[in-house]
Amino acid sequence: MRRKILNFLLKFSTWIGLIIFCIFIIYGYKTGLFSSTETFRKFILGFGIWSGLIFVFIQIAQVVVPIIPGAVGCVAGIVIFGPWIGFLYNYIGICLGSIIVFLLSKKYGKDFVKGIIGEKAYNKYIGWINRGRKFDTMFALAIFFPVAPDDLLCYVAGLTKMKLKKFVTIILLGKPASIAIYSLGLTTIRSYLLNLI
Repeated sequence: MRRKILNFLLKFSTWIGLIIFCIFIIYGYKTGLFSSTETFRKFILGFGIWSGLIFVFIQIAQVVVPIIPGAVGCVAGIVIFGPWIGFLYNYIGICLGSIIVFLLSKKYGKDFVKGIIGEKAYNKYIGWINRGRKFDTMFALAIFFPVAPDDLLCYVAGLTKMKLKKFVTIILLGKPASIAIYSLGLTTIRSYLLNLI
């Protein structure tokens, strides 16, 4: 009985957390919060000493509910906090978000994943699962390169037999390169374009 209550509370808190994430994402999307780096920067800095924690929370949210383009958050982290602290906040938030996604996918299965990423994306990437051990290699490469839809693939990874330890190792080792390329590369492009104007 006690175990059932704990499972219910865990499931309930997970859904409440997802609902809060969704509400925030919808609010940000409708108010244009994520439309530009400058708008996002002003919003984050409005939290004062809590701005770093809020930014990490938002990075977690954008992985769990993959609506915000990840590149916006990565560039914003560098612009708001500088290259080193911005990279660190991006890394912490994205890695934590990826681990949460994997655990949610493991616990709630394919119907849950399909509901989050959509049937079209689900059908596109679910075939990867049938590749057995090749999936692990393909997943690791996808995490390493910034152009892959790694947030969606983290959901798919949760449907495989991959263990949490292996997943976490791939994320922790693979994410720095892609985050650095996204963050610093897009920031350089942004600065170059601003200098042209």
